[in-house]
Amino acid sequence: MGVVNVTPDSFSDGGRWFKPGAAVAHGVTLMGQGADILDVGGESTRPGSRRVPVDEELVRVLPVVEDLVRRGAVVSVDTTRAVVAREAVAAGAQIINDVSGGLADPEMHATVARTGAVYVAMHWRGHADVMDANDSYDDVVADVRRELAERVAELRAAGVHDEQIVLDPGLGFAKAGSSNWPLLGRLPELVADGFPVLVGASRKRFLGHLLAGPDGEPAPPLARDGATAAVSALAAQAGAWCVRVHEVAGSADAVRVAAAWRDGADDQGATTTREDMP
Repeated sequence: MGVVNVTPDSFSDGGRWFKPGAAVAHGVTLMGQGADILDVGGESTRPGSRRVPVDEELVRVLPVVEDLVRRGAVVSVDTTRAVVAREAVAAGAQIINDVSGGLADPEMHATVARTGAVYVAMHWRGHADVMDANDSYDDVVADVRRELAERVAELRAAGVHDEQIVLDPGLGFAKAGSSNWPLLGRLPELVADGFPVLVGASRKRFLGHLLAGPDGEPAPPLARDGATAAVSALAAQAGAWCVRVHEVAGSADAVRVAAAWRDGADDQGATTTREDMP
């Protein structure tokens, strides 16, 4: 899943793709690099960011969704608002990627049921301006699994089918630092809950802190792509359905390596003879 930020204040690209034409061109580039899905978002969720008016979000997102769909892209809309999700699906989006899991808008789950779209429910405890204050867990993996199970129950009650649901552990959301690593290290536990799992580690703060220099200064976002690709490979190996990334080419290669590695491990019955060698 390649990220297309139609925002002026993205933490990862600083608004480079804010204009619709630039956003569409970037999406086409990501498709060429191997993105299977393009995730189009018109509202930044970086820590401390403020919400944009819903009309502004619609103006940012819909032209980009429509143009990318015309070009053959499978499009996901990154939004917490039911009206934006509904209009984006009407414009051709097939996936609703909601970082709030429906908690930000009480109409979201019913909208998902009505549209029939695939729905990514992320673990979330509050909007960007307050989320860091909610980084408190007894056991982060158990707590995230329990809270995501609550979202699943709510979705089912609203008439959403299980085959529509994808779960996301919400790396970086109410998880400012070390809380992220157990979610990755124990990712098979989330996969075992039976739903496809989306992993969104790309360029996030916890990777910047991991890659900090001798002075302790975190690596800047654009210097985190190698670490992101490593997470992509390990997430694929652990059974993730999809990884959401800003730089597609490196992660696409990493996922291919993980798949070949896994296939090689599964091919236990194969033998190599001298005639097979180059």
